[in-house]
Amino acid sequence: MKFRRTTAALGLVLSGALVLGACTSGDAEEATETSSAATTATSGSGEATATSGCLQDAGITETAAGEVKYTVGPNEWSGYNSTTAANYSTYNSVIAAKMFSGFTYFGTDGSICDDTAFGSYEVTSEDPLTIQYTISDDAVWSDGTPVTINDYLLDWAAQNPEFIAPGYASGEDPDAAAVFNHVSNTAAADILDGPQGEVGSKTFTVTYDAPNPDYKIIITSALPAHVVAKNSGLEPDELAQAILDKDADTVKKAADFWNEGWNFNPGELPDASEIPSSGPYKVKDGGWVAGNSLTLEANDQYWGAPAATENLIFRFIDQAGMVQALQNGDVNVIEPQATVDTLGQLQAIGDSVTVSEYSTLTWEHLDFNFRDSNVFSDAQGGIELRQALAYCIPRQTIVDTLIKPISSDSVVMNAREVFPFQDNYDEVVAAAYGGEYDQVDIAKSKELVEASGIETPIDVRIGYASGNQRRTDEVSAIAASCKDAGFNVIDSNSADFFSKELVNGDYELALFAWAGSGQITSGQNIYASNMPQNYGEYSNETVDAAWETLASSLDPAVQLEQVKVIEKELWDTLFGIPVFAHPGIAGYDSGIKNVRPTSTQDGISWNASQWQLS
Repeated sequence: MKFRRTTAALGLVLSGALVLGACTSGDAEEATETSSAATTATSGSGEATATSGCLQDAGITETAAGEVKYTVGPNEWSGYNSTTAANYSTYNSVIAAKMFSGFTYFGTDGSICDDTAFGSYEVTSEDPLTIQYTISDDAVWSDGTPVTINDYLLDWAAQNPEFIAPGYASGEDPDAAAVFNHVSNTAAADILDGPQGEVGSKTFTVTYDAPNPDYKIIITSALPAHVVAKNSGLEPDELAQAILDKDADTVKKAADFWNEGWNFNPGELPDASEIPSSGPYKVKDGGWVAGNSLTLEANDQYWGAPAATENLIFRFIDQAGMVQALQNGDVNVIEPQATVDTLGQLQAIGDSVTVSEYSTLTWEHLDFNFRDSNVFSDAQGGIELRQALAYCIPRQTIVDTLIKPISSDSVVMNAREVFPFQDNYDEVVAAAYGGEYDQVDIAKSKELVEASGIETPIDVRIGYASGNQRRTDEVSAIAASCKDAGFNVIDSNSADFFSKELVNGDYELALFAWAGSGQITSGQNIYASNMPQNYGEYSNETVDAAWETLASSLDPAVQLEQVKVIEKELWDTLFGIPVFAHPGIAGYDSGIKNVRPTSTQDGISWNASQWQLS
């Protein structure tokens, strides 16, 4: 469960629940919009599904013996609670997604899918926006405890509403501190009074302080409140009633365990009763081998479609070793970064491996630094200098040389809130952008440099996270193209770029990617004034007003028109320069059935409970 406002900047949270703001993964890629990506099998016996992006009935009626192995990367699993700042990462979240179920989840195309086995929800009022939630009578934790309102009450309280942290959620007291270390921190302020209902009930209502277009993905899964209560010296119903009564002193007793009690040393697991599951898999006793793997086993208390295969093993393997691990049989499924070399290595394995290529909701971009001390700010070179750089950046060459060899239908991306493979992309681009930066124009770039009044050569540090060859190649191409226009492009990659240079404004141009799922309003966190992920400190009244209108409307037509306004203003003022949507590739053993790549940040293991050995 999670709410709209956030300062979060990392991948996934529980089950389908995303912190609503742009997100980064281990490869520093973040997210904003919905998509309709297609997948194409290029070798082996598997075939990509062209039907709905939601889970399909795979005909699984019982769990079969055996194991399937997957790697999301080298990082160790660090804790059961993936909503703390310490544990909020792609690596933890893909595991959590198998252990927690909720009201909705993202389909492969970014569509929002209802998990009717878990429960249902209904809008009972649009003014104020009120939703009634009903949890299935069959929904239980793996220890047999029913999933109830109690779990959702604690999730709301853990996001520091005003009664928990006076002045913190509202921002009225700059010295106020969060009590719960939730990655969404002040987001609970968007929900009036929290979930309402009887303690222990399967039904509750939530009322918002304003219409919220993302309401379908705000309340999904939750952590087990009864475990927190037990470890905090409270009875489960006592904790739930304290939240309903706004009894801060009692609720605060739960904070220490919620913050720290589910953090583990590598390879050390608590008793199974401390980490119950509401999803198709649970952590297997003794299943954590430090530095190697974490094994999940089928949850025998799960009431929905059973897991297809008894054991699901998450291996900790770095990018460089993924293809070899697949070829050796150390893993059955991989989703490495899409590069020409990696694609070639996968295709060379032969028919024993299926290789899928697909579009993703991740997109590359270059963002300007608008701080007054920066040469591209309005106080210095201004719009003329930003336009000058835009005219010399060889976007088409970058796509042709680095992306098309992986995905032949890739194009230069000319929007930020919609993707080239979405139905409304052409409509939005036509309303927002005139095509002036599609081709390099050095003469025009020189003219604008002169108009800016900035003496050449102009140093332009392009900052990005080190260890990414494709971005190194992008910077090299920009440097070669823009040199003749008077720009001295400096490759300023850094291992600490996201924690230091980006947040401190120590760059002229930032090169990274946003990646995600089917959110509608997350771009507000990036482009609106004074928002947490507006790293370049851009500020524009037209953009701010358009986001306010969009974020308070449930009408898709209103949302689309405001996206056009936002996109046009971002182009007219050159917030930054979009480059391309990332292609995705996956490789998997052709003997594994029901593997379905996804365009969203959930990753290919989104439907791992359906993976089936032939």
